[in-house]
Formats: sequence, C-alpha cells, structure tokens
Amino acid sequence: MEKIVVIATNNAHKVEEIRTALDFPGWRFVTLGKGEPYPEPAEDADDFTGNAFIKAQAAHMHTGLAALADDSGLIVDALGGEPGVFSARYAGVHGDDAANNAKLIAELTRVGREDSPAAYRCALALADTDGHLLTASGVCFGTVRLLARGTGGFGYDPYFYFSDDKTM
Repeated sequence: MEKIVVIATNNAHKVEEIRTALDFPGWRFVTLGKGEPYPEPAEDADDFTGNAFIKAQAAHMHTGLAALADDSGLIVDALGGEPGVFSARYAGVHGDDAANNAKLIAELTRVGREDSPAAYRCALALADTDGHLLTASGVCFGTVRLLARGTGGFGYDPYFYFSDDKTM
C-alpha cells in the first residue's frame, strides 16, 4: 500500500531536495498544491525543530495526510548566531534570497569580518496519520564568506563554504 506524504512547504527548491533525498519505496511525496489556499502557520518556535513541528502539524491538520516539514537556517558565529531561525526572513520578506544575502554581507561587513565560522542546521518533522511525530536534525559546519561562489544552490548556499573551495 502506498503511503502519501504531503511536503509542507511552498518552496519549490525544498520540494525537489526532499523528493530526491527521501526516495523511499512505497512512499509518494505530494505538494500542498495550487488548489485551496494553505494558511501558512506562524513559525514562532525558538528552534528549527519546533518550527518544523509547527509546519508539519498544520499541514497534517489541513490535508488529513501524513505531513513532512523542515526548518533550516544559517547560524553565523560572528553575528551572534544570526540569522538563525529567521534565516528565510532575515531581511524582512520571507523567501527573498537576494535581500537575505545582501543583509548577511552587510552585517559581516559591519562587524569587520570577511568570513566567519558558521553552521547550517536542518530539522525535519513528520506528523503521521496515526498521531505519531518523528523528528530528525542535522548540521553541516563551515565558513561564511563575503565572496559568493557557485550557481546551483539557493538561499545562502553561494556564501556557505563547507571546504576551502566548495560551497553548498
């Protein structure tokens, strides 16, 4: 029997990443779709796992399907952990990658840094139809630099180096 799981995001990049990474036999990942408007929940938890849980629960309640959500972001040491849970809306508008990156660069410049140790954190939450909640999280350590490199990513990927010469 096929398990249908709704991916609780309107971010097309995340949908593709999740479908590629979680290609489980017998599971079919679907999006929230273009039909009935989905009221995005307030992401007001103080950590990534809490925000992923909020989004998974909201999508599950909205669709009645198992729902998978993620929350992720960049934590920059020189900026006291910013942008953190505000990564997607660091510059004020949710999902404006160019504005968020511009603010990141401006803040690094303001504190007199050309680079800084940083971490990219991600949390996943699955709200299943049987009431169970599963969570997982991970972290990738690296360095944020003022110089963008690469063309295949989105968000902060061009500024996050996980080795001397490779960005996300």
